[in-house]
Amino acid sequence: MPTDKKNITAPSNPRELLAQLQRKEQEQSLLLSLNSRMAAVRTRSDLWELVSHELLQAFNAKYYTLCLINEDGETHSPFLHSRERISTLTDENPIIHSKHPIADSIFDTTLRETQPLVHDLRKVLQRKNAPPYIVHWFNAGIAEMLTVKIDGLSAKGVLYFYAAEKGTFTDDQFSLLTAIANQLAIASANILANEQLTKSLEDLEQLKQKLEQENHYLQERILPAGNKLIGESAAVNELRRLIAQVAPSSSTILIQGETGTGKEVVASTIHENSPRKDRLMIRVNCAAIPETLIESELFGHEKGSFTNATQQRIGKFELASGSTIFLDEIGELPLLLQSKLLRVIQEKEIERIGGNQPVKVDVRIIAATNRDLQAEVQKGRFRGDLFFRLNVVPLHLQPLRNRKEDIAPLTNYFLSKYSHKNAGITISAKVLKLLESYQWPGNIRELEHLVERTVLLLKGKSITEISLPTKQVRISPAEDSAIQTLAMMEREYILKVLDLCHGRISGPNGAAMKLGLPATTLISKMQKLGIKKEHVSMIDGR
Repeated sequence: MPTDKKNITAPSNPRELLAQLQRKEQEQSLLLSLNSRMAAVRTRSDLWELVSHELLQAFNAKYYTLCLINEDGETHSPFLHSRERISTLTDENPIIHSKHPIADSIFDTTLRETQPLVHDLRKVLQRKNAPPYIVHWFNAGIAEMLTVKIDGLSAKGVLYFYAAEKGTFTDDQFSLLTAIANQLAIASANILANEQLTKSLEDLEQLKQKLEQENHYLQERILPAGNKLIGESAAVNELRRLIAQVAPSSSTILIQGETGTGKEVVASTIHENSPRKDRLMIRVNCAAIPETLIESELFGHEKGSFTNATQQRIGKFELASGSTIFLDEIGELPLLLQSKLLRVIQEKEIERIGGNQPVKVDVRIIAATNRDLQAEVQKGRFRGDLFFRLNVVPLHLQPLRNRKEDIAPLTNYFLSKYSHKNAGITISAKVLKLLESYQWPGNIRELEHLVERTVLLLKGKSITEISLPTKQVRISPAEDSAIQTLAMMEREYILKVLDLCHGRISGPNGAAMKLGLPATTLISKMQKLGIKKEHVSMIDGR
């Protein structure tokens, strides 16, 4: 319990009376000064300046701690405290930042009293279950402690003053300290409200940033409308059955298959049939992002974390929280990032570059590759533990040459898709038979590009002949990732469209509109494929 209060007797002579009046006048002056200054306080730093430089001196205290009750209503924690270096007899810091129970015989007792209390630390230590912070302060050389309750509407707690000598705190200081405590309650409440407002604004800014990124992502990277599983072969029907089985869960899925077999379409179909379908599926092509940027792309970064990091960036995992992330070409992910991805899968949290706080994410992962990941594990190019984490539900997509009965429905689907401005185009049985005889090293993507190019260059309403590569090359899985054929075909196709549009890229008659792409995306593709300005100039005769 607190020590006995010292009795105040009336002054026995005029000199004592004058000294008492002067002290009261000083207290009143201090109160008025603190009142105006505390009214302007908005941050903990502002309040720290006041308490540290004004109040410690006024009460002859060496250190202080202001503890407030936490939201749980059962514990309290330091809200403000002395920052000076405190010499201790042990290596323990007397300011313990963890939560303390309110019922600790000091905090709860002070809350019940109307007046401040003075505590002899040696006597407090003689009680059973003395609070740990009392032990720490005693070891720091503190002999006496003064406590007063802070009782505001949204800020409740206790202010502690610490002194190295007994008899430092006297009850003639109590009325001043009680008045100051009331001001501290108001100032602390203002700071808490301001911190909450700042956090809300930061959350809104982060939400705005996320929505902007989602909007940009929608414009640039979302799958074209209408992409879906086409065909009635046994392989496609089995794939539909598996998708219906696994889509409702949150299990990680690994899709394996050659280039162009429709891995992204399968991932999108799984997402669209899952409970996460109302959120955007985020796609990341691990092979298309430079190794130096991929960590920031996946996990984001804090402002100032590296050169040119002028603002906080939300990574794709954070953007996909509550939804699905599709990691295409997962076999191209560098080994260092593989270990970080493994941690994300295990801990369900990411850490931005330059950040020191983990961010929880609720993401379903669908990965895809055209590599044999088991062989990559044996060669030491892919982590075995990550492979097993990803391979929870494996889906193997058959190449188009193994399901030729799907070529006709796929061809008709792509005809319908690309002939919207030239409806009614038909294709002869002879051409379909020719398409079925081709081996399709680029699979469905190669077929789609061929149909798109044929429709664009068609004169008339019927396709009676089609131009197939004369030299058919069967691509092994090991060579699959190095294929250049589709890129070359895409380059040739864009050049032909530019020729038809007389070199115009944007506008109503530009190549971008004919290709169904934003002009910025077409320009990006042209740069990637090495189509330079001089090519466009030569086309339109400038």
